Amino acid sequence: MTFKDHFSGHSGLYSRYRPYYPEALYRFLADAAPSRGLAWDCATGSGQAALGLSHYFDGVIATDASAAQLEKAAAAENIVYRLAPAEASGLDDNSIDLVTVAQALHWFDIDAFYEEAGRVLRPTGILAVWNYNMLQCEPAIDALLEHFYSEIVGPWWPPERTLIENDYKALPFPFAEQPSPDFAMHSKWDLNQLLGYLRTWSAVQRYFRDKGSDPVNLIEGELSRLWGPAETKRPIHWPLALRWSRKPST
Repeated sequence: MTFKDHFSGHSGLYSRYRPYYPEALYRFLADAAPSRGLAWDCATGSGQAALGLSHYFDGVIATDASAAQLEKAAAAENIVYRLAPAEASGLDDNSIDLVTVAQALHWFDIDAFYEEAGRVLRPTGILAVWNYNMLQCEPAIDALLEHFYSEIVGPWWPPERTLIENDYKALPFPFAEQPSPDFAMHSKWDLNQLLGYLRTWSAVQRYFRDKGSDPVNLIEGELSRLWGPAETKRPIHWPLALRWSRKPST
């Protein structure tokens, strides 16, 4: 089975510069799950969500179709990493309390993945998917990054990106959807961290492959001027959208 691999070529950047999800999200999901036995983090990438879940569940099985991503994944005693596509996990039937997909559902064969999630989830188990969109810093910086996102690398975004922009609202869900609280991610970054994050974007990497040059360089000077001293730490925020549902008991 093939998959759309937009991240293996820069897995080191991805593991270093992607933001971390809030602890409140993991607590919420752990409380909603029927037990805190076993979670499956699907398309785990560098293991950020798997690591967060490992603090709340006895065990976490974290899968990804990219061996390069798994090589950079965060280790923990109760996390087992496996090379597997989202649609064919190799997990046992009715064995999982919580299935999570962080910022990756748009790459899947959705129907096949939903069938797989339904197979491995225990009765009343939880399927939870979430995503985040553009970061928020301050108005002038936000405007420059929006221009970069839409105009400079806009043509290089894969078509699936529109699903992220709409917070997955266009996608069906396999079970009855449940109401979700609001979550957000917060960090304090210096300029180099922000530049590193921009270079993890799939559109940036596709631009680089097509043109042979780094598009971040096109805005780095103006971004530096707006930022001030590169070591200055500025607050960064990402609104996070969660969708979740519970497998029926029978």
